[in-house]
Amino acid sequence: MNGANISDASLLMASSLVLVSLLFSYFQKLRLEKETLISVIRAVIQLFAVGYVLQFIFGLRNPAVTTLIVLFMTFNAALNAAKRGKGIKNGILISFLSILVGAGATLSVLVLSGAVRYEANQIIPISGMIISNAMVAIGLCYRQLTGDFKSRRNEVEIKLSLGADLLPASMDILRDSIRTGMVPTIDSTKTLGIVSLPGMMTGLILAGISPLMAIRYQIMVTFMLLSTTAISSFMACFLSYRTFFNERKQLL
Repeated sequence: MNGANISDASLLMASSLVLVSLLFSYFQKLRLEKETLISVIRAVIQLFAVGYVLQFIFGLRNPAVTTLIVLFMTFNAALNAAKRGKGIKNGILISFLSILVGAGATLSVLVLSGAVRYEANQIIPISGMIISNAMVAIGLCYRQLTGDFKSRRNEVEIKLSLGADLLPASMDILRDSIRTGMVPTIDSTKTLGIVSLPGMMTGLILAGISPLMAIRYQIMVTFMLLSTTAISSFMACFLSYRTFFNERKQLL
């Protein structure tokens, strides 16, 4: 079986599908035509730019460059995750450490087990998947954490007044926040192969890889996402909850 070969002509013909979205917007007076065109043009330019950059990086075969790229991805993910936790002190640093440890632990197991090699063409795509998943999970954790410390303020203050330390007083909120960060990944895992075929598995099959081999890769990715999400959510919550209290152990 030969892998899918998308020529320039095929890509150009496929772009006509954008007209469907534009026509719907025009006839329904949604006024999304300009935004749709801008988003499509940006997506094409960005993807081609990333493609050429990755092709250059893959050709270098330099572990140091690969590590720098992964760190850069982690930092950008931390910036985005921290935006969900407005008011959390050192949110960027906490997010960076949480994603770094979660992704680093997962990648270390994969490399040491021989499942992947520490090469740019394997590490960068895999890192992108687990880092983005950790970013979303931490963002959800921050949102839940911030909301719960506001809505359950009386509960926390009562526990503190009865002599509880900061961690015991916050434990229920921490558990709920970690659960919130992990549930989307767990839910998507439940429906793999039944509701949807994941992107990585689909891409491998289109590239000509045996479906059974593609399934193995997808199972590995699923394990990676679960591991990284759990570690990152746990770290982000336990490193950030103290920022909701002052030096006198009073809730801000």
